[in-house]
Amino acid sequence: MGLGVGLPAVKGRSRGRASTAVAIAAVLTLAGACTSGGGGGDGGGGGGHSPTVGLLLPGGGASRFGQFDKPLIEKKLGELCPSCPTAVAATPDPAMQRQQLESMITRGVDVLIIAAVDPQLLRPSVEDAHRAGIPVVAYDRLAQGPISGYVTFDGAKVGKLQGTALLKAMGAKAHGGQIVMMNGATTDPNAGWFKQGALSVLAGKVRIGKSYDTVGWRPENAFVDMRAAIAALGAGRIDGVLAANDSLAGAVISALNATKVRPLPPVTGQDADLAAVRRIVGGDQYMTVYKPYKSAADAAVEMAVALGRGKSVASIATGTVDNSTVKDIPAVLLPSVPVTTGDIKDTLVKDGMYTVAQICPPNLRSACAKAGLTP
Repeated sequence: MGLGVGLPAVKGRSRGRASTAVAIAAVLTLAGACTSGGGGGDGGGGGGHSPTVGLLLPGGGASRFGQFDKPLIEKKLGELCPSCPTAVAATPDPAMQRQQLESMITRGVDVLIIAAVDPQLLRPSVEDAHRAGIPVVAYDRLAQGPISGYVTFDGAKVGKLQGTALLKAMGAKAHGGQIVMMNGATTDPNAGWFKQGALSVLAGKVRIGKSYDTVGWRPENAFVDMRAAIAALGAGRIDGVLAANDSLAGAVISALNATKVRPLPPVTGQDADLAAVRRIVGGDQYMTVYKPYKSAADAAVEMAVALGRGKSVASIATGTVDNSTVKDIPAVLLPSVPVTTGDIKDTLVKDGMYTVAQICPPNLRSACAKAGLTP
């Protein structure tokens, strides 16, 4: 299905390098990328025992991808293929990510793991990689073009978890109450997946007063849209907000606070960002969706190393998906976990995502004690 038009078709289990005008060293330096190792391992073209793995992420540093996905992927790669050279690049800018991908193709990596900033814009470069004989594993977001594998969390389930939690939090207003939907960007196929999952739970039970597709997943856009929703619907007539992820949830709550909406309606989220977990403890955000990133990182590395060595990933995949150009892409679709105040200790803390000390700064000590979050 076309990007932004339909969703990935999920099914049961089945079964010449392009040049770039930008020199690789310049692009990787500008992108803040790092490299380790060198050369192409024991053989070229992905046929050796130590393929060079390129990793492209849509954010680094304090982002979810920088905090969790990158170190987990690198750790698993070190365990599974300690002699595999790696090249890593991270940027939230879609044009820069395309330059990074073209540079990795020129460098001669053997396999790529890509979490695309803009799958549509990146598609020509994914096609370049395919022509160069470089398999691509799409990570977290379904890349467009001839990819060889896909690892993500079941987006429909994520949306259903959000919708179900929102209805529970709304109580009596879950029947006939009015909500705002703050969805993700139409350029990200996952956003439509989340939205469809949420609507499968919410449709026919609540009134959707306003629904926005947040351009670029940018919080500043969500803030403006939420202010518009409050102005249009009225400060006292919003009974809940379905926010697609934690960044959007933070912007929604900022807009509600800026317009002095009291009490705050329940707001959902996704990704279990530390700031969101603190908002949940403090009572500003109702829930988030925790996606155990280690499972995704492990599966992506297993796929990448197998493909880089010229092997099948059929035994790794749990099903298949279609994108706009390829059918029956081997895929791993992982489950997610809803998290409210009472679940934090047995999920995020237990799994080592955060310590109680990280979640509970001085201003939240009382709320943390009430939630059972004590050292």
